[in-house]
Amino acid sequence: MSRRWFFPSQLAHTYSIVARDPETGQLGVAVQSHWFSVGSLVCWAEAGVGAVATQSVVKVDYGPLGLQRMRAGPSAAEALAELVAADDGRELRQVAMVDAQAHVAVHTGARCIAEAGHETGEGFSVQANMMASDKVWPAMARAYRAAPGDLSQRLLAALDAAQAAGGDVRGKQSAAMLIACGKRNPERWKGVELELRVEDHPEPLLELRRLLNLHRAYEHMNRGDELLGEHRVEEALGQYRIAAQMAPEIPELPFWHAVTLADLGRMEKAVALFRDVFARDPNLGALVQRLPASGLLRDDPQMMARILAVTDDMRRS
Repeated sequence: MSRRWFFPSQLAHTYSIVARDPETGQLGVAVQSHWFSVGSLVCWAEAGVGAVATQSVVKVDYGPLGLQRMRAGPSAAEALAELVAADDGRELRQVAMVDAQAHVAVHTGARCIAEAGHETGEGFSVQANMMASDKVWPAMARAYRAAPGDLSQRLLAALDAAQAAGGDVRGKQSAAMLIACGKRNPERWKGVELELRVEDHPEPLLELRRLLNLHRAYEHMNRGDELLGEHRVEEALGQYRIAAQMAPEIPELPFWHAVTLADLGRMEKAVALFRDVFARDPNLGALVQRLPASGLLRDDPQMMARILAVTDDMRRS
């Protein structure tokens, strides 16, 4: 029988981390590889249950089946041991799991391509295979332990440290991060707090960091909407300002801030924002006219005329 009984689509030689945040209970997994769309294979997590990274010659089953077993009660170690025992290709697998109680388990098969190995710590595991050197996973562990910030920042710090230590011997191509909340939800498709994928990029970790910043900016927008619904207007406007400052390249963020100000009757500030927004994206000038019909802006012809006067002024200038 041929030694190469697997298919290229099963390969995800890579480095990854699974972890549980001790403060929030969040469960996360992050990965980088020289393989297209690595996150679609490697990363699995479920709110209040656990997180899984399955890599090397990937058997994707470890992800959903690992979560299924942990959901039913077994620890990460028990779930992983059961799945490894039933896997004829176990020596080519590399799998790590963390459960909602911060128990960690990891398996690195004897036939994983060198350099390959793993290191565990309190509530986390880092693992890598086909690396440029055996310094990669120890560097990841050190970085994760030392990094400040929330779970997403600490996961990214571990990935950055892996790349700085040499990373994948083939180079870099894709990356992903998946974080679920710490509280179990009976509706299992809920509870994902962050899911980012860089499918193909010359600098996947830089792109992942950019997407993470955008994710946070939009979180501030969403929080602003929640506060507005609670009639906490000034706090909502503060959240909108933060979002626009975090992602100044996206004119739609201050657009909705301006819409809110106009709806509140604060036209001087609204017009100033609309002027900047329409200069950067004229399509938003067309969009604002459609909002009253959807109930997203007061149906006030005088107000709308003043907003649209901004575009007329821009055409004349």
